Amino acid sequence: MKKILVTGANGQLGKSLRGLASQYAGFEFLFADRETLDIADQDAVNRYFAEHQPDACINCAAYTAVDKAESDEDNAFAQNFLAVLYLSEACLQHNSQLLHISTDYVFDGANNRPYRETDETGPRTVYGSSKLKGEAAALDLNPKSIVVRTSWVYAKEGVNFVNKIKQLMQDKPALTVVVDQTGTPTYAPDLAAALLSILTKVFEAPGTDFGGVYHYSNQGVTSWFDFAVAIRDISGASCNISPVTSEQYPAPAPRPAYSVLNKEKIRTTFGLEIPYWRDSLEECLKS
Repeated sequence: MKKILVTGANGQLGKSLRGLASQYAGFEFLFADRETLDIADQDAVNRYFAEHQPDACINCAAYTAVDKAESDEDNAFAQNFLAVLYLSEACLQHNSQLLHISTDYVFDGANNRPYRETDETGPRTVYGSSKLKGEAAALDLNPKSIVVRTSWVYAKEGVNFVNKIKQLMQDKPALTVVVDQTGTPTYAPDLAAALLSILTKVFEAPGTDFGGVYHYSNQGVTSWFDFAVAIRDISGASCNISPVTSEQYPAPAPRPAYSVLNKEKIRTTFGLEIPYWRDSLEECLKS
């Protein structure tokens, strides 16, 4: 029986992992939220690992308030960098496999083809910079760490684009949504299943080094505007949705104009079948 620590257990991804836990008889899950384990407290992390001795840690915890981070830099770096450093040190000391979740915001969004793991990074926000530094903390300390970058994550519950659009469509007869930002949605249960498949393969091949950066999102490409239209059409709403440009919808933190991720590495390394984004959206909205 392998013990799997899941931090950020009450977030979208953490809850999705909890929903899949019963399907993995060989795993014993330890779900920790901030009240259970403050991962920005190094002593608390060390005590937790010494007591529970997890075989792996899936770090779903993060500071994700992209706009707020611009004026709250210390807290963003504490959660997205220092906490990862402490987890990495503990995983190295206790021979535990770290799976750390990162973001498309580590790129500048200026590409015209899907980003590969080897592409040059260049975050334009405090959030992206803090996540990139967290990646380095994980990999520099222990090259066997696995970093999974993802994008546009949503689930049936939680604060996300899908639920926001659903609520706005109930409250308003018309909406405007940005059309010139391109990426791929990621259904949290799909990402959760991929992470558990990765862990299974890691444990089945203990002598193999899978460490490094990987990209995961659902398949396909869309814009926020087309994503919103799909949410409306699948849910059967009648709201009128119009496109606007990023310039017409300013925010404290600039959003990537292009954040499509190339998934070839993670797909071939771990034998993953990655669902198409609209199929997963239909599953989310119709379940």
